[in-house]
Amino acid sequence: MLNDEPKQAGIARLISDIRSAKVELLSAQCAADRLRLQYSVEEIVCFGERRALLSAMASADALCRFFASIGAEMKKLEQQQ
Repeated sequence: MLNDEPKQAGIARLISDIRSAKVELLSAQCAADRLRLQYSVEEIVCFGERRALLSAMASADALCRFFASIGAEMKKLEQQQ
């Protein structure tokens, strides 16, 4: 990705994309918090649409794995410094 563009422009775009993702993730977290505060887990499981719940859980799991890999890489970099 960064090799396709001049390096500075690629870095600026990466930083912008990270900031945009941060805002979108915060919005998703707020939506999940609204569910958590308004309904019990039992209510969500009993009355929630199964496909929507499975899709949401798959998305959350994918995000968790992605950010865990970033965190692991950050730890490696910090240990090297």
